[in-house]
Amino acid sequence: MTRVASAVGIAIALAGLFLGAMMEGTPITAFLNLPAIILVLGGTAGATIASQGLDAFRRVPALYRRALSSEPTDFQARIVLLVGLANRARRDGLLALDAQAHTIDDEFTRKGLQLVVDGTDPSIVEEVLVREVEGMSARHTAAARVFDKGGGFAPTMGIIGTVMGLVHVLENLSRPATLGPAISGAFVATLIGVGMANVILLPIGDRLRGLSADEAELRYLTLEGILAIQNGESPRIIAGKLAAFVPPADRPDEDTLLAIPAAGADAAVVREAA
Repeated sequence: MTRVASAVGIAIALAGLFLGAMMEGTPITAFLNLPAIILVLGGTAGATIASQGLDAFRRVPALYRRALSSEPTDFQARIVLLVGLANRARRDGLLALDAQAHTIDDEFTRKGLQLVVDGTDPSIVEEVLVREVEGMSARHTAAARVFDKGGGFAPTMGIIGTVMGLVHVLENLSRPATLGPAISGAFVATLIGVGMANVILLPIGDRLRGLSADEAELRYLTLEGILAIQNGESPRIIAGKLAAFVPPADRPDEDTLLAIPAAGADAAVVREAA
């Protein structure tokens, strides 16, 4: 459920809006105003491209998929991995981590371990990895900005659509029978623009920022663990340091962590013991 929380939230919001309208007697078909939809979607897309560039706009489908279906950040699994590496380094030395570094899927962790194995100065290791986190955060901020800008443009485009519709209404004052439907259609554009901004665009932008913050926190946890391993700190101290990144109720059991023989231990064992 956590993985699809954003999709579920958007679905609940849309269902609430449409259900409320139907309870007031408004048919759903009243909102299916094709000119208004084209005006708001096209105007918002064009203004966003003009503001953020075409390359940023091309990434929007992938960003939607990320926001709506991302796996939750698994801090416990990363702690298990790092404590396992600390146990291995304590037993066999830092050079023993070279072979394991190549088997780790996470590029950030793999890069940090490789720097340590190569004998890089700890201050340089920290500088390189911090810059990696900062660069990632900057890219993610730029990605979320596309949705923030779109969320700002959409209501304005809706208002423009409403004004254009009212202009058409005023041109047809001689036909009173058409005024009601024409005015209703004119305000649909504002409804679409405001709804799209507050139900879809702005929540997606917030979700992307939240995912980015979690990933940055995970990388800082990883950085802390890698530097501690390089400094030769005991696995118990490392486990205590890394546990501070996790809420107390979710922290893995320290004794179980210290029993991990190598970096490939199963995180599920730690969760069951916690």
